[in-house]
Amino acid sequence: MLFPSFNNNYAVRKTIKIMAITISVAILFLLATSLFMQQAIFGKTSSNDRLKRIQQSSNYNNGSFQNLSFTPTFAEDVSKWEMIRDGILKISKRKAPETSLPSVKTDLKNLNPEKDVLVWFGHSSYYMQIDGKKMLVDPVMSGHASPFSFMVKSFKGSEVYSPDDFPEIDYLFITHDHWDHLDYKTVLKLKPKVGKVITSLGTGAHLEHWGFAPDQIIEKDWNESAVLDSGFQITATPGRHFSGRGFRRNQAMWASFVLQTPSKKIFIGGDSGYDTHFAKIGDEHGPFDLALLECGQYNKSWKYIHLMPEETVQASIDLKAKYLMPVHWGKFALSLHAWDEPIQRVTKEARRLNVPMIHPMIGELVNLNDSGVQAEWWKGIK
Repeated sequence: MLFPSFNNNYAVRKTIKIMAITISVAILFLLATSLFMQQAIFGKTSSNDRLKRIQQSSNYNNGSFQNLSFTPTFAEDVSKWEMIRDGILKISKRKAPETSLPSVKTDLKNLNPEKDVLVWFGHSSYYMQIDGKKMLVDPVMSGHASPFSFMVKSFKGSEVYSPDDFPEIDYLFITHDHWDHLDYKTVLKLKPKVGKVITSLGTGAHLEHWGFAPDQIIEKDWNESAVLDSGFQITATPGRHFSGRGFRRNQAMWASFVLQTPSKKIFIGGDSGYDTHFAKIGDEHGPFDLALLECGQYNKSWKYIHLMPEETVQASIDLKAKYLMPVHWGKFALSLHAWDEPIQRVTKEARRLNVPMIHPMIGELVNLNDSGVQAEWWKGIK
């Protein structure tokens, strides 16, 4: 009987040892992760007066911001197995272009101040000069859209601009705090050039943590407005999305913005799935001279939080926009589709519904008073 007892004791000791090692590794991993996430790039969650303001928001409930409609992260008819299978088997071989994307290097510092123009930098980053004011939206120019420089890298040819290329910026718009819209390195380099930052409620905590002065930051909840200057006003409007730079989601708001200038009304669309809010915004604030709406990084599995290209066109109709400019494509691969599929699909649908569209290549100067006809520059690129 001695040998079985010895064997049992040995097995117990071995099991305990394995468990101890596993627990130790898990604790070390959690500690390392916690320390890593203390880095400045992750920003800060709101506290004090900002947190009180958030907690008083009608859009904040059960410890987080909420969408207007029930919005599951993943579609109900998609199983976890399907998402895993699609992630393995259905990734397009053309997620990124094989060759360098074409671009134009416009001298942003010496533009005619009397011209109303727009320059796109890929994805959701663009510069506008309207009625003498210089504005920049969601600039991401660090070469990647993640906390790791080796992940979600920008396409070849899409990084032809840097913060050094910009003049003084009157208004910097940040729609929400995701990595592909709020880039720590970029906004830090731009900080000395920025007058005011217009952003969604709660996102200001990141910016203050990074050295922006509280009086520089205008952060708004949905349907709140602010006068920026004579003839310039913004209103934060809803989106159907989420936020977060770490493990905790929806501690800051995600928003779109209605920009009214002395001569134009622009819809600055952040990320959003399709819903009735587009028509409501169109009824209350439209018509718009231009709507900038996302058209890429979609998937049927997360159809509630990103527009499908055909929905992009419908959203512009809902908004009563004179022109549509599709963004959120052409720089990063954040979904499974081919890199040029979004622009192909949105162009086809816009033609079908007779919706005028602007689609410049990266860096191309667009005259907002006479946009002309841009070439379909993506054709022929593998």
